[in-house]
Amino acid sequence: MNPEFFVISLLNGVSYGLLLFMLSSGLTLIFSMMGVLNFAHTSFYMLGAYFAFTISGVVGFWPALVLAPLVVFVLGAAFERYALRRVHKFGHVPELLVTFGLSYLILEVVQLVWGRSTVPYGLPEQLQGPLFSLYGTQFPKSRSFVMLVALLMLLSVWLLLTRTRIGLVIQAALKYPEMVEALGHNVPRVFMLVFGGGAALAGLAGVIGGNTYVTEPAMAASVGSIIFVVVVVGGMGSLAGAFIASLLIGVVQTFAVALDYSLIHVFKAVGVAVTDQTFGYPLLKLTISQVAPILPYLFLVLILIFRPKGLLGTRED
Repeated sequence: MNPEFFVISLLNGVSYGLLLFMLSSGLTLIFSMMGVLNFAHTSFYMLGAYFAFTISGVVGFWPALVLAPLVVFVLGAAFERYALRRVHKFGHVPELLVTFGLSYLILEVVQLVWGRSTVPYGLPEQLQGPLFSLYGTQFPKSRSFVMLVALLMLLSVWLLLTRTRIGLVIQAALKYPEMVEALGHNVPRVFMLVFGGGAALAGLAGVIGGNTYVTEPAMAASVGSIIFVVVVVGGMGSLAGAFIASLLIGVVQTFAVALDYSLIHVFKAVGVAVTDQTFGYPLLKLTISQVAPILPYLFLVLILIFRPKGLLGTRED
């Protein structure tokens, strides 16, 4: 493995992992505070990208970076207030079903409004081109911006939850909702703000992920399953666990897709001959790059078997 491949793959893996963290952090916050697994979470990610595309066409990308997540926040808070809160008393299954239905509703609305094909949501001039060159390979400004925004978001959320009055109220409302309500705080409003905030974080990820990668109706489904893997592997309700799992999965997948080694290479290295008549040859010839898409789900299965709480999980339910 040459230094160029290692460094560039590591940077690409970290940038992809931090984008996954931006998505999974909102879902983790919602679950840790409310115990709700939001199946529509990546749909808010998609809405953030499409809203930013529309807003940037009027006022530019930088205002859209702020305005699009705010619009998603309002929609997320309204959904919690008028839909999720009404079914909460019936248990987790109705909550899952209503968010599942919302994800399909958002998908259909997006296709009706913006069409079924990719929209031309491009990078602003300031984020075009390479930030630097390393070993003759260029690292784009857009991926660096994703990394910067994700780290600033992590710092902001941590400071909000640990260093502000509202953060302390949010954490107290999770464990002692009756006591917090007795002290005069509106616990349902706190949960509404948490859900809206989680949706806004997904929307922010969509704003910068949509023009860094692609903005299309399938973008929510393309990352939906990976986000749930991140949340489970990191630990249900653990923001730090989601951060570690996001980086782990991002780096592993990025390296894996570029490695064309198989078990045949291992056997040859130890002097064992392998032919197409060898038992299990179709499996032995599979390369790491071919199995890269299933590696996150392999992590998921192993974590659920050997550590059901995840790496840093705290919740029992």
